[in-house]
Amino acid sequence: MSVQHGDYASDTLPLSIAPKQFGVDGVQEERDWPLMTRDELSGVLARYRRDANHSRTDAEIGPIATVSWHSPRPFSAAAIVNTVRGDVLFVKRHHVTIRDTEGLHEEHRFIAHLRSRGMPVSDVLDTFDGATAVTSGDWTYEVHALAPGVDAYRETMSWLPFSHASHAYAAGRTLARMHRAAADYAAPARTIRPLLQSFRVLGSDDFSGALERWVDAQPLMLEALGSRAWRSEIVDAIGPHHARFAPCLPSLEPLWTHGDWHASNLLWTDVAAGAQVRTILDFGLSDRTCAVYDLALAIERNAIEWMSAAENRRVHFYQIDALLTGYESLNPLSGEAYFALIALLPIVHTEFALSEVGYFAGIVKSPENADVAYDGYLLGHARWFETSAGRAVLDWLRKRDRSRR
Repeated sequence: MSVQHGDYASDTLPLSIAPKQFGVDGVQEERDWPLMTRDELSGVLARYRRDANHSRTDAEIGPIATVSWHSPRPFSAAAIVNTVRGDVLFVKRHHVTIRDTEGLHEEHRFIAHLRSRGMPVSDVLDTFDGATAVTSGDWTYEVHALAPGVDAYRETMSWLPFSHASHAYAAGRTLARMHRAAADYAAPARTIRPLLQSFRVLGSDDFSGALERWVDAQPLMLEALGSRAWRSEIVDAIGPHHARFAPCLPSLEPLWTHGDWHASNLLWTDVAAGAQVRTILDFGLSDRTCAVYDLALAIERNAIEWMSAAENRRVHFYQIDALLTGYESLNPLSGEAYFALIALLPIVHTEFALSEVGYFAGIVKSPENADVAYDGYLLGHARWFETSAGRAVLDWLRKRDRSRR
């Protein structure tokens, strides 16, 4: 889907040039979704109250002064809006095939719970009707007060490392705090939707059966897999790893987790070494999984440079160590949990990678990107862990486990 250039209402960008987007192979010119315009944003903000706590008597947000930034990240459109009253807001727009209002309300309820437990999350604004998400035509919107902190990784894609090992430590410690805060959040797993980090397949001891049922429940994904021999290919690539992980399942407590713990989804007190996490962002992939799922994702997203060719791929072992050390400073892992983490790491991406296949082929109509998601991401990541380089990561984690006892 190409962007139609128009009035993007940005003071920092030429109106005739759309910001580039992070893609499957790096930065790309074409965007999946058009940017939001001033008129569009004004219409959305007119439906929202000015602050999350309803403490202001002048409840209307008021006119837009500037739109200072458009996000380069895929899957949605997002912008930072400055109003004439001095408020700074973050507005995010999703296509209704990806998130409807109830899908966003699932996320917002989890955010509200975390806030009630003292976690640093953004304030989600609500409308004059009391909703936190609205629909207009083909789009679903959410509005947040701009969260405090330095966006130190704004231009950093997933699969690139932290700038400092101290950031990895702080991220691990904050993840442990978040897991503690989420422990009493009892909402069931989310409704099956595109682009979620679900645990319906990996969390079952019947891998092939759960895979079949989960794919069958998603017509776009099923159609996208098409004539591929996906059942046998996925079982061959993922199944042996899952067989090692499945015995761990009874010992893993269900837990609502973030689902996308990357440096770019955290705001910081500073960009320098020693900075702390100021705010946790983007719960779009959150769901009911388990703690080691989030930890495995954090390693997969931050410490292995998947965008590089396999022969040049760097693994940042010192950052993995710092991340886990930070986490275990608050939540020490049992031997069983650590074993589960190692077993899960090669396949933790499975359900989201499959969801990307459905998204690219069925929603944005990009079969080339669907091929990358299937061959390079879904199968490629799991198969890399069977190479000498991938086995070295798992061996290093086992050695670290022995040394910490």
